[in-house]
Amino acid sequence: MANPDNRADNAKRISEIISNTEQKIHDTEDYMAAHDHQLDEHDKEDIINKNKRRETSIESLRHEIKDES
Repeated sequence: MANPDNRADNAKRISEIISNTEQKIHDTEDYMAAHDHQLDEHDKEDIINKNKRRETSIESLRHEIKDES
């Protein structure tokens, strides 16, 4: 039997995802600052690009929260 589509806590769950993603962005920025001399340009670029994707994801999730409210 399929689970019913319960959206009662979607906004809360999305908010938690946003918080976790923002924390990951801050953590990687701190990591880059602390280990800048150990990272090659390719690694730095990968981290920067991943954080850009995270920012895009956060924007989408914020729109989704508005839709849920």
